[in-house]
Amino acid sequence: MSHHRIFCDETLQTGLSLRLSDSAARHVQVLRLQPGSLIELFNGRGEAFTAHIELMGKHSVDITVTQALASVAKPSNHTHIVVGMPANERMDWLVEKATELGVSRITPVMSQRTVLRLNGERAARRVEHWQGIAQSACSQSGRNFLPQIDVPLLLNDFLNSYQTNDKSLNILLSLQAQAPAWRELWTLRPEHMTLLTGPEGGFTPQEEASALQHGFVAANLGPFVLRAETAALAVLAQLL
Repeated sequence: MSHHRIFCDETLQTGLSLRLSDSAARHVQVLRLQPGSLIELFNGRGEAFTAHIELMGKHSVDITVTQALASVAKPSNHTHIVVGMPANERMDWLVEKATELGVSRITPVMSQRTVLRLNGERAARRVEHWQGIAQSACSQSGRNFLPQIDVPLLLNDFLNSYQTNDKSLNILLSLQAQAPAWRELWTLRPEHMTLLTGPEGGFTPQEEASALQHGFVAANLGPFVLRAETAALAVLAQLL
């Protein structure tokens, strides 16, 4: 029997009694669960347990952890998508779907053609918002590992700080790339893949040249022009 999955940012173990966070408690209350109901807790670090609701207060929920569950396997590939942020709800959608497809890390970057610009407190609030979307996506999909979501930064800053190694494959999705096609690189099945994809309008020729100088290989996804939020998902779907 499946139970409602609730994110709980705690180190979990059988027999532990605790009060859920405000956001988790609201989730339980919205579901209209009652004392005696069983739920499934996951902490985003691979652990999942069933738990018994002991007490429902007006703004609080107390539970007892009852049994460890077998964890859904972590994806065999570490996938890191670096994306020129699409505007508004499109980035929300990208975070949600990429999480469902098993992405390991998301780094939003700002390039010359990026519409959305974030920094300081506004950037921190947006990252918190995206983390909430990722938690919900994990809850829905059965995934027990939360992806890392970075604070947005300038494309040049990312490239200058990025470190690669022999086990990683670094791909720049580019409409200008004649070869190789993505399907050829896919057969390599690298342990670590970083995928760099542009915003609406793509990267400028100068930005693409800089990515190539920093160890990225330009590849294309075929003859069609995909939206900024779709390109990375097309690759993740094939890896899954």
